[in-house]
Amino acid sequence: MFSPNHTIMAEFILLGLTDDPVLQRILFGVFLVIYLITLAGNLCMIMLIWTNSHLQTPMYFFLGHLSFVDICYSSNITPNMLYNFLSDQKTISRAGCFTQCLLFIALGITELYILAAMALDRYIAICSPLHYSSRMCKNTCTSLVTVAYMYGFLNGLSQALLTFHLSFCGSLKINHFYCADPPLITLACSDTYVKKMAMSVVAGFTLSSSLFVILLSYLFVFVAILRMRSAEGRHKAFSTCGSHLTVVSLFYGTLFCMYLRPPSEKSVEESKTVAVFYTFLSPMLNPLIYSLRNKDVIFAMQQMTRRIFFHKIAV
Repeated sequence: MFSPNHTIMAEFILLGLTDDPVLQRILFGVFLVIYLITLAGNLCMIMLIWTNSHLQTPMYFFLGHLSFVDICYSSNITPNMLYNFLSDQKTISRAGCFTQCLLFIALGITELYILAAMALDRYIAICSPLHYSSRMCKNTCTSLVTVAYMYGFLNGLSQALLTFHLSFCGSLKINHFYCADPPLITLACSDTYVKKMAMSVVAGFTLSSSLFVILLSYLFVFVAILRMRSAEGRHKAFSTCGSHLTVVSLFYGTLFCMYLRPPSEKSVEESKTVAVFYTFLSPMLNPLIYSLRNKDVIFAMQQMTRRIFFHKIAV
């Protein structure tokens, strides 16, 4: 994993969001609450989908995996960040940094392609409703999700290996709250051309290909909706797409700001603020967006609440 001419250092130092001790304790409380809401919301979504027969459809199959990825995505970074808020030694081991870098890229790419699969699902459901059950069968859905996980992991592994094949010398202070590629590259004292090119190619291809699937799917969806004669049908079709489009806009908007710029001291500093949105707020908001705007999820939550309530009374 490491070349012979590396400066052997056991740990990196994460500078985090601020060096103000008072603000660090405030942020600890804020991000702890966000993390707990993220865990509760996404675990509740997975449990609802797993236990409710009305949610055993391709759309909710993908939504369950989106919630699982969001839990892993947030858990990859938040616990170490919370620890560093209260610790004087804001360090992360070399192996821990490698793992964090690998998982962050892998899970991010996986989420992009799950969002693309969800757009494809909406396209088939609205544009070809008669063939929906045959085209979006269990094997098709499982294959789409499996490809997303495998492609994400392989890219995450290759990018992390390229990053940690670089030589790091001098200061190993990472100007970020997690081991991200852009700030790590600025610390390297060896040639970073191959790594920068690989990062740009992977980020560009992943963002553009997944976004192309989403935009093309929704182009056909909107055309089909506009052709509907029933106002109620149009409203129902728009409502099933609204939550997904909101999530896509949040996630893609922040990622474009983060990765489609060459790494520099200025861009790295700005990216910390942007990273807060897609690392913490997006995983927290996703289940809220889908539950608040989705009648099926609200109905399933009401059913589960009644079952728990009546069970307690019976006991």
